Order: sequence, then structure tokens, then C-alpha cells
Amino acid sequence: MVARIARLIVLALTLFSLQTQASLFSGPATSPHFVTVDQAFGFDFSQNGNQLLLKWNIKPGYYLYQQKITLTASQAGITHIAMPAGQPHEDEFFGKSQIYTQDLRVPVSLHDIGPAASLTVSYQGCAAAGFCYPPETRNVPLSQTSPSGAVATTVTPAVTAGTLSEPARQATHLPFSPLWALLIGIGVAFTPCVLPMYPLISAIILGDRRTIRSSRIFLLAFIYVQGMALTYTLMGMVVAAAGLRFQAALQSPAVLLTLAGVFILLALSMFGAFTLQLPSALQTRLTLWSNRQKSGSLAGVFLMGAVAGLICSPCTTAPLSAILLYIAQSGNLLAGGGTLYLYALGMGLPLILVTLFGNRLLPKSGPWMQAVKEGFGFVILALPVFLIERVAGDLWGLRLWSLLAVAFCGWAFSLSLKSHKKGMRVLQIVWLGVAIIAARPLQDWVFPSASPGALSADSRELPFDDVSTIARLDQRLQQSQGKITMVDLYADWCVACKEFAKYTFTAPEVAQRLTQYQLLRANVTANSAQDNALLSHLKVLGLPTLLFFDAEGQEIPGSRVTGYMNGREFAAHLQKLQP
Repeated sequence: MVARIARLIVLALTLFSLQTQASLFSGPATSPHFVTVDQAFGFDFSQNGNQLLLKWNIKPGYYLYQQKITLTASQAGITHIAMPAGQPHEDEFFGKSQIYTQDLRVPVSLHDIGPAASLTVSYQGCAAAGFCYPPETRNVPLSQTSPSGAVATTVTPAVTAGTLSEPARQATHLPFSPLWALLIGIGVAFTPCVLPMYPLISAIILGDRRTIRSSRIFLLAFIYVQGMALTYTLMGMVVAAAGLRFQAALQSPAVLLTLAGVFILLALSMFGAFTLQLPSALQTRLTLWSNRQKSGSLAGVFLMGAVAGLICSPCTTAPLSAILLYIAQSGNLLAGGGTLYLYALGMGLPLILVTLFGNRLLPKSGPWMQAVKEGFGFVILALPVFLIERVAGDLWGLRLWSLLAVAFCGWAFSLSLKSHKKGMRVLQIVWLGVAIIAARPLQDWVFPSASPGALSADSRELPFDDVSTIARLDQRLQQSQGKITMVDLYADWCVACKEFAKYTFTAPEVAQRLTQYQLLRANVTANSAQDNALLSHLKVLGLPTLLFFDAEGQEIPGSRVTGYMNGREFAAHLQKLQP
């Protein structure tokens, strides 16, 4: 009898446990897989004098975006932020980024802390399973510290404008490896304005001495190139250091578009539209001062090389200015100086060879030199495309890359027509084929009907109605006309939301079933008070979240979708909701 009672008790407890679990996993107020944002990213801080430590305890399976961590100081200044390096992360919609998957500690150095100072910390993260939380903001009260005795300054560091200097510097990369600067320098050496100067420079380096050992000749030429490289290296470091001050401003669309316009002008100068160079009076003075230096001596040759780095010829101004303008965004002194050093070394390698072996190594002048110059014009045009893509988006970026590729192939094809060498016919066919392939995005844009893929994508766009407030949502739920209502909670910062729109909703089996639904969408990208009120009303933890309401406007139990589903899984989920 006792054993039977015990078995009944165990059975009752088991049924109660199963019922409790079912209610937890089927109710509309909770998520079946994901924890709250505070459980995923436990935030804390501690202050010791002018040193503040920000702490995030990141739950396994979740991650924080590095570029989404921003600080804004009130009545205080930020001297330094020791932002750790993150792990590389890449997805289709946001591209490459840095993330933190383990507990994060960020030391922050402060100064001039006022009596009511505070630090606003914003951050955002996601679950690896495909679920993103809205941006979170925390206010950190700061304790006032005693004055350090230094004179107070009214200049506020750029980081207090709402972004981190270290992440911003890591997030902005050159569009090419610094090694490319070496190749660009070598290419510039063979432009029409530079190549004919090498015999003259070689004679100036050696002076009147005709019996100099080869090792001495190499040393003199190498020292001359190092002097020239020193000027360029310092130039790169100065520009990169200046870029640190304007790092936040350089991320704005207006500045990026302005830089893109400058690059386009520089490219036009390479095509011969106009000439860029230092004022002739300044060029003359630098040249005369350089010529007065003692030829054949190490110090004199080094000084001549350093001055030569300032005498930018018309052919070198455009690529040099393009590199300088772009490394200003990196804010990295090492990368800035190293890139310009490699550029100068590339320009100097032909000079070393000419000085060692004489003019017999120099190729003959001809139209090919102008072709090299124009080729660099296309290289420079890649930079504005890279910058405009960051403002206009991937679609326009693809069209601009396509246009640049078609223009380059057309230019190369026209050059091949001028050549009478054998095999040019095959090369012409190759350039035409590449141009046709590269022009595909332009064909889809100008003639959308010619592209079945583009046409079907437009035709599969679902007719969502926007709802931005609780009142608007309740109104539309009462107008369902007997249909089930699906509410898609969407945001631009949600990767899985974009995947739902691009892949899941456009799947034929899904699109067909959704024709029987009333489709509503709430765009909460701005994360405003109105957006937060709607999310709170619907008891939504994060995105993507899809809600389903019956004809009476009540959420269907167990129907809520959190996290990404592919077309097959989502179609099966919709089938379960059919009456």
C-alpha cells in the first residue's frame, strides 16, 4: 500500500513538472530558447579614482559587437580606453566585424570628473543561434575626484562624442594590404614624369667620381632612397596622427562622400584632365638647395633624398595624396608610417638598379608609360567606390564596382586595339567577355525585366503593413477580417530579421501560405521609447520575433517564433496554425 502511494506521488510530481515546462515553453510571454538581455550580458562597473572598469559577463552562446559599444561622458573627459581585441566575425548583411564571446573587461581612464558626472554606456549583442537584442543603454554615475593640478582644458576628446577610439581605429582598414603600397611605388616609378629623372638623379648621387666600388654605389643609392623614405614615413605618421583627432567625423556620410569626391578628382588628374604639383617657386627652391648638397657623401646624399621626397612631381601627387587621405582614417601611426615607407621604397628600387647598372636597364620611353599612369587612375577610382559603398549600401556598391570594372575593361580593350602584336585578338575577346560578365549588375538595374532573378525577387515582396504603436496594432488586429495575423518585429541591426525577409518569406511554400494571413510589421530599428513600449507590451526579449494572433486578436498559444527558421521549418510551423 505504501509503495502504491509513493508511486502515485511520483507520478503526480512528474505530471506537474511536465505541465509547468509546457506552460513555460508555450506561453507568449517567454522565449523557448533565449534568456533576457541582463542574463546574456551581465553588466557591472567599478571606479577607483580616475580609473573606471566596465565589466560584461557574457553567457556562453552569446556575443557582443565591438563596434556597438559606445561611451558618452557628461561633465567628465575620457583620456584613454583599453579596448581588447575581439574575435573576427562575418555575416552576409553586416560584413566583417569584431565580437566578444567571453567575459569582457574594459579599463577607462578619466579626467576632470565633475560633481554630477556620469558615463552613458551603450552596447548590443546577439545569440549565436540567430537572435539579437535591442541596443541597451546603461548610465554609470561617476565619483568626483580631486583636481590633479593640471590646467583644465575646454577641448573634449573625440571619443566623448559617442564612440570608442580604439574600436573605431580597428574598424577602419585600408582597402589594400600595406604591401600594395610597395607595388604602387614601383608602378609610379615607371610613369612619364619620373622614369626619365633616374639617370639624372643617379649622376647627382655619384657626383664626378668615376671609380667607385659597386658596394659604395649601392650604399649611396640606398642611403638616398632611405632619405626619401624618411620624408614619406613622417608624412604618413603625421597624417595618421591627425586622423586620430577626427576619427569620429571621418565616419560621417558627409565626410566619406567628400573624400570620395577628392579621390575622383585625383583620378581625373591621372587621366590628364589637369595637373597636380607643388607651386613652381617652391619646387625650384627645394631643387636648388638639394643640388648644393655634396654628391658622393652619405650625409649629403641622405639630405638630397629627404628633400626629393617633398618635390612631388605631377605623376606622383595623385596616388600619394590618395594614400595619405585614406590612411588618415586608420589613425594607426605604425600602419601610416609603414605604408608610406613601402611606397617610397618601391619608388626607389628602380633608382638603385639604375645607379648600380647604368642606363642600360631602363626601358625606352613610349606610349606604355602613359598607359601605366592611366592604369593608376583606375586604381584610385576604386577608393571612392569603397567609400560610397559604406554610405549608399551594398546594392549601390555592387553597381559602382560593376561600372568601374566595365570602364577598366573598355580602356584595356581600346589599348589592345592600338597594338599590332600577335595574340591581341585573343586578349580583346577576353576583355570583352570580362566586361559582359562585370556588366550583369548594371543590366539587372537598368533592365530589370531582363533579369528573371531580380523580377521574381520584386514580385515575391510580401505586402506587410507597418504598425509602430500599440494603438495601431490593436486597431489592425480588430480589422483582420477573420484571418490569422502575423506580426513581424524587425530591425536593421537584426541579422536574422534580414535572413527571414530574404530567404524564409520568399520561399514558395511560405509565400503561398502567407497569402491567407494579415501581415503586419513593426520596425523597431530606432530603439525609441515608442519602440520599447511596443516590445514591452508584447513581452518581447529580442529579435527576430514573429507573433501570431487569431481572428479575435488574441495571441495563439505556442505560436510565437523566436530565432531564425528556414523556409521548410517555417512552412511546417504555419501549417500547424491552420484551423
